[in-house]
Amino acid sequence: MNGSPITRIGTGWLLVLPFLALVVTLFLGPIVNILWLSVTDPEPGLGNYAALVTSDNLTGILWTTIRICVITTVFSVIFGYSIAYAMVHVAQGSRNRMLSLLLVSFWISVLVRTFSWLMLLGRKGLVNETLVNIGIIVEPIEFMRNELGVLIGMVHYMIPYAVLPLLASMQNIDGRVLSASRSLGATGNQTFWRVYLPLTKPGLVAASLLVFILSLGFYVTPAILGGGKVLMVAEYISVQILVTLRWGTAAMLAALMLFGVLALLFLMSRFMKLSTIFGGAKA
Repeated sequence: MNGSPITRIGTGWLLVLPFLALVVTLFLGPIVNILWLSVTDPEPGLGNYAALVTSDNLTGILWTTIRICVITTVFSVIFGYSIAYAMVHVAQGSRNRMLSLLLVSFWISVLVRTFSWLMLLGRKGLVNETLVNIGIIVEPIEFMRNELGVLIGMVHYMIPYAVLPLLASMQNIDGRVLSASRSLGATGNQTFWRVYLPLTKPGLVAASLLVFILSLGFYVTPAILGGGKVLMVAEYISVQILVTLRWGTAAMLAALMLFGVLALLFLMSRFMKLSTIFGGAKA
């Protein structure tokens, strides 16, 4: 006798349970500690959260973060939509090569990408030197130490993340629907705007939320390309922990980001299975 299914399941859980408890403890422990610090340091209460309303400095940092994340999301999704659309409408061999190049970009460190942009966009970088040499500009353009440089670096990094959910959404569109639209007299533009684009709405929403969520936690790119003049939440949290030692404020901002990300992930799951974003099963 091999025992009943319930017995076998129970035995399996007994083997897994210690490791599951360890993972849960190591994962939830720090989160609980952060939430606890946000309401106890420097004194018990909701003073840290009240500072979101009373402190102009915190309000400015939050609005800067949201503004940069929104702009990054808009441009990343626009470029990502174009790339995904091209990938869907090319031959299978070309699509595979494009997908391979897209996946290779995930292996390049954000630090390497950021320093690459630093070399390209600096006052004596390749871009400014080229523009000056061909006579388009007289003085170098200030790409660095401002929001422009931060946005260029963030959009470049986020485009592949926008492509994946859009590609998954476009591949699920039945080509017969588009053929039916054209057979009824619709032009190519009408078919795209009235049929194709609405059908990709779940992918658009998922891509926008994914890029926005990932942009919220950007630290390296704003710190290097912003040169300390573009302060976002992640960098401010680092300053509060390592420099000013205001752990309560840092914990409050971390908790705020955590709840915001969870809410956005829930919203994204209403439009697309989260597993499909990274190539999981679509069923």
